[in-house]
Amino acid sequence: MRLTYAQINLGNFKNNIKGIKSLFKPETKICVAVKANGYGNGAVQCAKAAKEAGADFLAIACVSEGIELRQNGIDLPLLMLSLCCPEEIPEVIKYSITPLIFDKEIIALYDEELEKTGASFKFPVHMAVDTGMGRVGIRPDEAGEIASAIVDSKHLLLGGMCTHFAVADSLTDEDIAYTEKQYDAFLTAIKNVEQLGINPGIRHCCNSPAALNHPDWQLDMIRPGIIVYGYYPDQITKDYLLKKGIDIDLKPVMSLVSGVCAIRHFSKGQSVSYGHTWTASEDTDIAIIPCGYGDGFLRRFNEIVKPVINGCAYSIRGRICMDQFMLDIGKSNSSVKRWDKVILFGDKSQGAFVDAQDIADATNTIPYEIMTGITSRVERVYIEQ
Repeated sequence: MRLTYAQINLGNFKNNIKGIKSLFKPETKICVAVKANGYGNGAVQCAKAAKEAGADFLAIACVSEGIELRQNGIDLPLLMLSLCCPEEIPEVIKYSITPLIFDKEIIALYDEELEKTGASFKFPVHMAVDTGMGRVGIRPDEAGEIASAIVDSKHLLLGGMCTHFAVADSLTDEDIAYTEKQYDAFLTAIKNVEQLGINPGIRHCCNSPAALNHPDWQLDMIRPGIIVYGYYPDQITKDYLLKKGIDIDLKPVMSLVSGVCAIRHFSKGQSVSYGHTWTASEDTDIAIIPCGYGDGFLRRFNEIVKPVINGCAYSIRGRICMDQFMLDIGKSNSSVKRWDKVILFGDKSQGAFVDAQDIADATNTIPYEIMTGITSRVERVYIEQ
């Protein structure tokens, strides 16, 4: 196996899910997001672990993600949160993927395809309502009309209704008011459907920040994403929960690990890597680490990440390359040897100096991007701990 790999702690993953479930009513369903290859952690293994931890649904983004899960024995209901093209509809049906519906054209396309298959059952779909995200979904005042079209179709069943919040991760007065306005609009859409005598099915609106900041809005199901992978949506949400006496004890699931492939002595005045951006001010030893931006360990990380070897954190010197970077381990450092393990980021309780949140904060992004950015050539190695 290559020296560079992503260690995925499924024990942490399952404990995160169980901790989240403990905050809500026992009957509230949980739809765990495993889209984007399980946020970079591996969709199949995370899906299996999610089922073991009590997940009721899995959220995906595209048809190919659903096919991968089905072909690997995943039998939980799959909710596809993005749209597919008409050519993919046969596979949506074949692999029992629950799509989002929000206009009559899509209803007709699914009904026609189900008619071709000779389906003798009602195929469940969820109706998406755009309450202010500005993405996919019907307007709240269209809910009754579209719900009626679904139940009047020959082959479709309204299995649920959903919406998505735009600023649920913000606790400013303005953003709280906006999120409350979205929630009220969603309840109005549900009421419009129920007044027609139509069962709205599973009602769900809470992603990670909404579930944590507005737990009373759990309805029938929550859709946690980033929190099951070990990170709060933001520090404000974490602090808000701690003030309320709630500590889920989330643990990062992914740790990026590499190893020392070579150690070279550098004399004072010698430079390292492209552009000669760092020159040794004194004699020192440099450890070569076979990981770079081709693995998702980006050039801008060089001033942020302090890789850890045998419990000591070291500074990256020079520019991070596509496949390698260099660490200054000091002169005649007998504690670092060739092939030693190097922890780049991950669970700080297990020895990492920084986690994905630290990197995200320092690079003006979010931990989602750090984890999903770890490329496919980095093998995922799974542990239960």
